[in-house]
Amino acid sequence: MKKNENTWKEGFHLQMRGVKLLNEFCSGRFKVLILKQAVETAAPYVGIYLSALIINELAGLRRPEELWRLVLISLTSAAAIGILTTLVRHWDEYHRDRRFERITNIFADKLLSMDYADTDSAEHRAKLNQIKENRNWNMWGLEITELITEHFFAGLFGIISAAVLTVSLFTCQIPAETGGKLIFLNNPLFVVVIIGALTLTAFLGPACKNRANAYFTKFTEETKFGNRIGFFSFVAEDSKKAADVRMYNQQKITRHYLEYDNTFYPGGPVAKCAAGPMGLWQALGSAISAVLTGLIYLFVCLKAWGGAFGVGSVTQYVGAVTALSANLGSLIWAFGNIKNNIPFMKNVFEFMDVPNKMYKGSLTTEKRSDRQYDVEFKDVSFKYPDSELWALRHVNMRFKVGSRLAVVGENGSGKTTFIKLLCRLYDPTEGEILLNGIDIRKYKYDDYMSIFSVVFQDFKLVSQPLGNNVAGAMDYDRDRVLKALNDAGFGERLKSLPKGLDTCLYKEFSKDGVDLSGGEAQKIAIARALYKDAAFIILDEPTAALDPIAEAEIYSKFNEISGDRTAIYISHRLSSCKFCDEIAVFDKGSVVQKGSHSELLKDENGKYFALWNAQAQYYTEKK
Repeated sequence: MKKNENTWKEGFHLQMRGVKLLNEFCSGRFKVLILKQAVETAAPYVGIYLSALIINELAGLRRPEELWRLVLISLTSAAAIGILTTLVRHWDEYHRDRRFERITNIFADKLLSMDYADTDSAEHRAKLNQIKENRNWNMWGLEITELITEHFFAGLFGIISAAVLTVSLFTCQIPAETGGKLIFLNNPLFVVVIIGALTLTAFLGPACKNRANAYFTKFTEETKFGNRIGFFSFVAEDSKKAADVRMYNQQKITRHYLEYDNTFYPGGPVAKCAAGPMGLWQALGSAISAVLTGLIYLFVCLKAWGGAFGVGSVTQYVGAVTALSANLGSLIWAFGNIKNNIPFMKNVFEFMDVPNKMYKGSLTTEKRSDRQYDVEFKDVSFKYPDSELWALRHVNMRFKVGSRLAVVGENGSGKTTFIKLLCRLYDPTEGEILLNGIDIRKYKYDDYMSIFSVVFQDFKLVSQPLGNNVAGAMDYDRDRVLKALNDAGFGERLKSLPKGLDTCLYKEFSKDGVDLSGGEAQKIAIARALYKDAAFIILDEPTAALDPIAEAEIYSKFNEISGDRTAIYISHRLSSCKFCDEIAVFDKGSVVQKGSHSELLKDENGKYFALWNAQAQYYTEKK
């Protein structure tokens, strides 16, 4: 019992946290939901009550003035309820249609507010994927929280309304002179027994159906497969995958999942459960509900037969008690799924409760028009979370303001890690990074990051107009965007675009959108970095997707593009390093050499010489 009590307590706690979280992203949502349930639940009972009065009058005294009065009240109330119901449904639909967007924004905002180290963590990405899978699997998690609240208030308001109309069913006495043997129905003990039987039956039906729904929680692992089915179902429609699918017959893999794995097909584990215990509990719940309806009709008809009330009241009581059963079912469904939803809500809040460990600092980064920022790495070492290997070890380096630095080395040598630490996507495990002599951890996080522009190798552009992509904003300086695009070598292509800066990239949201080559996209990414006009510009393999002519164009304009910025250039093509003032050579997480291209080539035993000759052998003619 103690275990169950804790479980229920935990379920209600998680449900309330879910409601609070949803309401933060859509203020007033639950007020509208509760108002809608109050109106929709009470409306049928008003109709039942007035209809019973009219039928009783027709079966009794048949007073014309009373009938006209009741009909007028019925019509007026029906019109008023219809208007109010339509209004609250419209409000509710507006909020309901935004539910997917609202829940998506909750997780998007969490991702954007988390430490980058946590968003980059496989563990936390797996948690988020599991939340999405649970959501697709019968709306478990935050989405069903709203539905539970809806059912709860529908049941609560319905029970209250039905109770008001059914009190007289148990208090009306069968007259002794007409009741005959049915007079025993007046016995208070019998009334208690029938109320208990009706309540128990009304409870058991929904409880059995809740027990059936509880089996859904046992198929969490299968939901991952279900999402894979959804993925593979659309592989053939994905234009980006079409060439690979055709060349390597990847449809054979998809057909295996779609045709031969029976997880969700007849005979599979989910189907067997549905045909077995899940189906039996559902059937038992429906049978018990049918028994309840029979008991209601029997009791009401017997009391009417004995003369306790008129024929109009029969419709009132049968309708009210039947609706009472349905509303009690809604309430029990809500309570049952609060418990069923516990493991899924735990997944949600395990992710939402990931703390930010990175100190964000309080010092304002000085906005210098001369870009005179001095950055120094002092004995910096770094391990990635959950790794025992050093990605960087004892790195010491000082940037020359306004210089061009190339960072080279083999894959896994620590180049990208070095940039992530410089931009403070991660903090050093040991040592410190200084900006103008102050540890960068003491600066305001956003302020510090504002002095960097980065073109990552796996950059992304969005399906929006070109100008918005470059500026990263809806409103922007068009002249600055044009200059950035021209500086990045995109000027000629821009002249051919039908709408200039207003041309939409890609075709997802515009039939007039333009598709880009890899090199064109990379030039736009470089223009985006230039438009930010930060003191440091970092280029991570910026010419990887460019043809040799375009590459030469970027290199020849590199100094002009960088201006008075400090430029850091990560490269695998060592020929580009000749344009830089200094080259830092990384090997196994350490800086093993520093100097200009010509200086480093003089050291024939050095790493740079080995890398240079490894590449040069493909371009020089052997004697």
